[in-house]
Amino acid sequence: MSATTSPSTSAVPSNWNIANGLTALRIALVPLFAALLLHGDGKQTDWRIAATLAFAGAVATDKIDGELARSRGLVTNLGKIADPIADKALIGAALVSLSILGELWWAVTVLILARELGITLLRFSVIRHGVMPAGRGGKAKTVAQSLAILLYIAPLPDPVQPVAKVLMAVAVVLTLVTGIDYVIQAYRMREGSERTRRKRAARLRLRNPDGGSTGPSTGNSSGNSTGNSSDNDQSAGRDTVR
Repeated sequence: MSATTSPSTSAVPSNWNIANGLTALRIALVPLFAALLLHGDGKQTDWRIAATLAFAGAVATDKIDGELARSRGLVTNLGKIADPIADKALIGAALVSLSILGELWWAVTVLILARELGITLLRFSVIRHGVMPAGRGGKAKTVAQSLAILLYIAPLPDPVQPVAKVLMAVAVVLTLVTGIDYVIQAYRMREGSERTRRKRAARLRLRNPDGGSTGPSTGNSSGNSTGNSSDNDQSAGRDTVR
């Protein structure tokens, strides 16, 4: 008996693994990257290169931790939640920093951050029904955002700037489309979860209580009352004859 239960117990990965460690490293790189990018109002080339390298390194950990988690069986609920949060923190810091430097419209930053915050809150609102991991569309959105931001922050020649703007426009479109997709996923998860099914069953029991026990008792009581009345009539008839 113990031989059959031990493998299933050991198969559950610990939250303290290398994949989640890389996700934590990505979160730790966020303030360092922002400080490098904002240093000297973003006009010093050396600091700008350092910020680009920090951002590229943080983005690389996103790909590495996902591959490690899948190949080594290290996928955990903590990782499913922390990984998209790390992505949002990194992208958010980059967008806000670029807007502070006047290199990116605040409207783009606010739109993307509003979507990211909304999806994060949505994930936590349905966590009782299940964990909603990042999908392929969300990963494609993150890749588009990352490439656009790299072109924005890297000290590249001016002819590259139109390419960065086009990539950012693509990222905005993917941000909106995947946001709608996540809302649909959350609704389906909530409606199809075991918790929701139990609540529905409980409401049905309250609305339609079992009334079968009252039928026989009513019939018996009416039958008894009818029998009693007939007995009373017969006794009354006998008294009359006497």
